[in-house]
Amino acid sequence: MDERLRERRLLGRAGFGARPGEVDALRREGAEAWLARQFAAPWDAGLEPRLAGFPSLRETSWEALVDLEIPPPEARDPQARRRLARRAREIAREATGARLVRAVHGRFGLREVMLDFWSNHFSVFGRKSLVGALLPHYQREVLEPHLLGRFEDLLMAVAKSSAMLVYLDNWTSTTPELPRWARRLAHGRGGLNENYARELLELHTLGVDGGYDQRDVNEVARVFSGWTLESRRRPVFRFRALLHVTGPKRVLGERVPGFGLEEGEALLRRLARHPATARHLARKLAMRLVADAPPPRLLERASRRFLESEGEIAELLRAILLAPEFADPERRKLKTPLRLAASALRATDGETDGGPALLRAVGRLGELPYFARTPAGYPEAGEHWIDPGAMLQRMALGFALASGRVRGSALGSVLPETLPRLPEARGLGLREAQALAIASPEFQWV
Repeated sequence: MDERLRERRLLGRAGFGARPGEVDALRREGAEAWLARQFAAPWDAGLEPRLAGFPSLRETSWEALVDLEIPPPEARDPQARRRLARRAREIAREATGARLVRAVHGRFGLREVMLDFWSNHFSVFGRKSLVGALLPHYQREVLEPHLLGRFEDLLMAVAKSSAMLVYLDNWTSTTPELPRWARRLAHGRGGLNENYARELLELHTLGVDGGYDQRDVNEVARVFSGWTLESRRRPVFRFRALLHVTGPKRVLGERVPGFGLEEGEALLRRLARHPATARHLARKLAMRLVADAPPPRLLERASRRFLESEGEIAELLRAILLAPEFADPERRKLKTPLRLAASALRATDGETDGGPALLRAVGRLGELPYFARTPAGYPEAGEHWIDPGAMLQRMALGFALASGRVRGSALGSVLPETLPRLPEARGLGLREAQALAIASPEFQWV
């Protein structure tokens, strides 16, 4: 176990990379004290001036944010639908650009990493329907308040969020016996929809090997029927008993207690504390922070700590980040495109405005927040990000940043710490040396 390696990895994995001087500061503070400060961190007020260019993130009124009537699926006004789609894309771009700014300039790296982790775990696709326009609310009101709190609270907030309800179509899920006159309340034709039920079990909680079957999926869909939105004009959560499937329901061999809304809330609490959920979350977080194939003993300890703490995310993180396996030199992680771009700017003391040029540069490498094409989010394992074409693109990103070809983003005047180990860099100018360092294997892995 290498404690100095732990310090560098805390900044490189539990953050988006070290800025100049941060490694020495963490060494003086100590890993446990650094973690405690990260867990207690308030909102980073220093980001406010940098986020001023993304006004939709501060807008709390849906009507003012979109300023458009949301057309129903059967609407025959293509102009209205195009206007909504265009506005949703604009808002989604702001949400994504702001995420890049926060990754590069945030002072509390663990919060930014956990925002990245949970937005990928509870993935929504910014190009679907009005999901893009719902992203500011999803990030500010659903994800951020629970990043380091209890998983149960986060799971409940996601289940009731307008972005997830729309993305996985649960806002249109109703009892199959819905009267024709009531279908307008279902924002569609009505009928049971299993999309959210399946992803809740497979992705959000138990995992693909969590012990459920198709009957459980159907029962979960019945439990969450009637979880919808107030209206197309006001897309906030509302439970409508008229749309709900009545009668007893059994999931994983046990009766779901309560009636109506209580059923869904009780099931979410049960799933949040299930041993399979603990194993699933421990594995995913360990894949993010330790290795693509996490050691079984670490997973056992971490999942046990999650259950003992009744689902405290901070305790699960502490069990992983302070474990000896985290500081094992053999367990390297390849940086995903977002982490590579953010760490390059941070390592050189650079800056970004999160504008279109950086979005395009990172998007070409295949990873933009809120734009994963499946509910599973972006893959974590390095094998998905490393092939000859991808490596050339990664090298090109470093040279583009160094040459000033990414408008709105600029490297600083500091050389990444990998440079002294690169004899090829001798005699080069600052920008050429920075580009070579960013493209090096030492910088691509953390």
